[in-house]
Amino acid sequence: MCYYNGIKVTQHQLIRLLDVERQIQQFELFKPVQNGFDYGTCVVIKPSADCTWEFAEMEWGFLPPSLKNREAVNNFRFGYKDASGKFRPGLTTLNATGEELLTPGKMFRDAALNRRCLILSSGFFEWRHVFPLGKKGSPLKTAVKYPYHITVKDVPYFLMAGIWQLWSDKETGETVDTCAIVTTKANPLMELIHNSKKRMPVIFSEELAGEWLSDGLSEERITELATHQYRTEAMHAYTIQKDFRSAADPCEAFEYAELQGLEGERNVLF
Repeated sequence: MCYYNGIKVTQHQLIRLLDVERQIQQFELFKPVQNGFDYGTCVVIKPSADCTWEFAEMEWGFLPPSLKNREAVNNFRFGYKDASGKFRPGLTTLNATGEELLTPGKMFRDAALNRRCLILSSGFFEWRHVFPLGKKGSPLKTAVKYPYHITVKDVPYFLMAGIWQLWSDKETGETVDTCAIVTTKANPLMELIHNSKKRMPVIFSEELAGEWLSDGLSEERITELATHQYRTEAMHAYTIQKDFRSAADPCEAFEYAELQGLEGERNVLF
């Protein structure tokens, strides 16, 4: 999955992307690590009323409109005890599974049909699970987790598929746009890194990004785009410090002497 994202984009780079200098003054665009479980905001690109693209700031964590207030939102996200005292676990909607976006009756279907967006990133973070060998030469039951920073080669930023939903608090009148990153089956590189669930965000070229935001897509084409797998050879990944979330530079490379490199496990291009 993709629960940690980063944005390190200068105003000049964004002007080159969309030529909308007046829009970017209001956003904080230097967030090296965004922890999805903080349910903060992220910068999103969506179609505007005049058929162009515009920036928006959305709460990361898709909320269905049926939730009536913030208490219901907290129960939805973090879980709660029902009337009998049984704990009902929460639901994480930071990501939306691309293969299931249009499943009838699912909460993401209407957004996938009508409210697609792009989420800006300069790199995301995932953990690789490695099971050390015990004294008898067999893998231990508990994995050691190593964090990686993953980027797209030769570009300062890239665009990930997203969907969004307006949520309203029926008691206070608060309204907020919420979003989720669309994920797909991991490519060969991400299979090695995110080897527990083997998923990755849907990353688009500029051409596919434009199509994702366009009107009139068939359900078949939406699913094709929502399961698009970015090329391994166009991506770069490296290990970082385990405490990267509190590090001065969370994206700084860090090598682990005991860790075998990805190249040694499979013949893939980095």
